[in-house]
Amino acid sequence: MTAAMTLAEMFVRVAGRPEGVRFEAYDGSSTGPSDAAATLVLRRREALEYLVRAPSDLGLARAYVSGALDVEGDLHHLLVTLLPSGVGGVRWRELAAVVPAASQLLPLVVSRPAIPDIEAPGRWRRGLRRHTKGRDADAIAHHYDVSNAFYEMVLGPSMAYTCAVYPTDGATLEEAQYAKFDLVARKLGLQSGMRLLDVGCGWGGMVMHAAAEYDVQALGVTLSRQQAEWASKAIADRGLSDRAEVRFMDYRDLQESSFDAISSIGLTEHIGERNLSPYFRGLYDRLRPQGRLLNHCITRPFPGRRARAKAFIDRYVFPDGELESPGFILQKMNAAGFEIRHCENLREHYALTLRDWGANLEASWDAAVDDVGLAKARVWRLYMAASRAGFDVNQIQLHQVLGVRTSRSRASGGRAVSGFPLRPSWLS
Repeated sequence: MTAAMTLAEMFVRVAGRPEGVRFEAYDGSSTGPSDAAATLVLRRREALEYLVRAPSDLGLARAYVSGALDVEGDLHHLLVTLLPSGVGGVRWRELAAVVPAASQLLPLVVSRPAIPDIEAPGRWRRGLRRHTKGRDADAIAHHYDVSNAFYEMVLGPSMAYTCAVYPTDGATLEEAQYAKFDLVARKLGLQSGMRLLDVGCGWGGMVMHAAAEYDVQALGVTLSRQQAEWASKAIADRGLSDRAEVRFMDYRDLQESSFDAISSIGLTEHIGERNLSPYFRGLYDRLRPQGRLLNHCITRPFPGRRARAKAFIDRYVFPDGELESPGFILQKMNAAGFEIRHCENLREHYALTLRDWGANLEASWDAAVDDVGLAKARVWRLYMAASRAGFDVNQIQLHQVLGVRTSRSRASGGRAVSGFPLRPSWLS
């Protein structure tokens, strides 16, 4: 290598020549087709400083959030194309060796760019033990108490912030979210008069669906005050106050038990690997005999890998988030006493959900920036596009696991009774 290496040459050295991707930089160099689907633009030298000092998804995120690095065109295409090459922290590490070969970059050795001020506070990464009640409350508030108005722009009328289920390729986001709630209800076997507990209930979508469509007495709990306030108003506005309730509280403090069914939709990711055993045991204890649990969560497809989220997600999106393999989830549910009755991977559905959330954000971009600021809006744009790419390339998955607390009695002759039909009714 010589000191005459341009930034475009450096990009080719690190990322190869990805199809449909162009690279442009502040030194005037460029590479890639002029009609590329996406163009990665280094607008300022700070972009490289971020990448050299944190040569992983964190450095990339800091550069993008600060505006030193930008993407013109299809961000999803860029990420899907570059993910196999290691944009999440593998080949970008070669920057530390490549950068000194470009003479105009030598000042990087003494330069230290400012960290964006919306990065999660350092106290969440040291000191207080992970997944205590206080730390969990702070982590949930960091992500969910952004702005109900912002979430309405991104999520749409359903205010459902979990993977939808698309009945057809042409289904709308709202149709798919309805289908998701209804699939959960059918898997749980909900019927009029039953009692449902929805832990980590978000803005109350499952609670309201169960009450309105199945005449169920539904209780939801959330650690986000803004979610609880929004959900309580929506429940009242829809005339469901006699059947539905959302409380601002930690599920671990809930005193009620003997529920007919429990749904956990998107909460397991916040529980932590070490807490899954008491988590599932606590849900088991809150069910009546033959009661069902539907656990819906993001998973890692490969067991044995680090459960904690990568640095970008951990510091900017979901502090303390952890993803387990589907086998690990099944093992912990089974060990807690549940008989596993069904497991389903909805990976492609989450990619479609993120596609539609991303489209909503772009359609409301100016209003979103006015509401939460440019840096946080860019965090969300990057986070949703990167997550969609992760589902597309099978780096992450979404599993629904259905378990039951079986019953035994003299009347059953000692048999374990599940209450399930011989064939699942939700598959018809």
